[in-house]
Amino acid sequence: MNAAQQARYQLANQILDLVIESRFEPGHHLREQQLAAMLGVSRTPVRSALALLAERGALESVRNKGYFLRLPADQLTRMEVETPPSAAQRVYARIMQDRIAGALTEEVSITELARNYDADRAMVRNVLAELERDGLVNRGPGRNWTFLPTMEDMETQQASYEYRLLLEPQGILLPGFRADKAALDRLRLQHLYVHDHPNLNAGMGKQLFELDATFHETIAEFSRNPFLLQAIQHQNRLRRLLEFATYSNRARIRAWCREHVKIIDAVATGQLESASRLMAAHLRGAQGASAAPATSGASGTSATSGASGGK
Repeated sequence: MNAAQQARYQLANQILDLVIESRFEPGHHLREQQLAAMLGVSRTPVRSALALLAERGALESVRNKGYFLRLPADQLTRMEVETPPSAAQRVYARIMQDRIAGALTEEVSITELARNYDADRAMVRNVLAELERDGLVNRGPGRNWTFLPTMEDMETQQASYEYRLLLEPQGILLPGFRADKAALDRLRLQHLYVHDHPNLNAGMGKQLFELDATFHETIAEFSRNPFLLQAIQHQNRLRRLLEFATYSNRARIRAWCREHVKIIDAVATGQLESASRLMAAHLRGAQGASAAPATSGASGTSATSGASGGK
């Protein structure tokens, strides 16, 4: 997918956000010129993005009249026009998978990766920069890049859960704990979107991990204890690589979404003791799922050892 096609999907999501924030009702006429002015783009990309939203069922196209809103706001909040992965995103995923499988050594070079993945050097350089931002690699001596230490086996992952069980449930009970309603509302909607997504797949691994990590870091941030937040952020950095490829169990993904939402709702209503118990149960369940032996589900979705798919 080229840059123009990617921009079309991104603009469609911007239009969705604008419609939701403006609280437009079904039947509202979405005018190209008005949207172009509001979003700072020309009418041509707006027309293309509106056509995409019509294809997805959010809008209705009326001949010689334009596009009209078809869905109410509560349904639009669960909709996202998922941007197909770019070539760079595919290379990112392959590097992660090969590192997990042991096919890549601790030190790699741009030349080596470009050859392995049939990609140009500029793209590989950009992918490595993204991996660096994600805390997975560091620029090493010369032209080499070095993978940073992460959880690499089940023993260290189990130890991480034991550590987090000491911290996260208790963090909710700290005297300074104060929740941000807007942050909770955003988290809830994001989880409902993933839970109801019709095509959860391993290609969404990075998106799913980010949602999972953001949930745990947000709850930790509410504690107003910077050391607790730093500890959870550090655990997330360590577990990113090991868990990247574990999001193949769709049933487990939806289960942890429901568990997260229950915790969110308990925090939102001030039931902090209940939220603490739910967090402990959630972490123990994920710990048990990560230690389970490899099995195959009836749907053909495998739950590999350690594939708890979000914690």
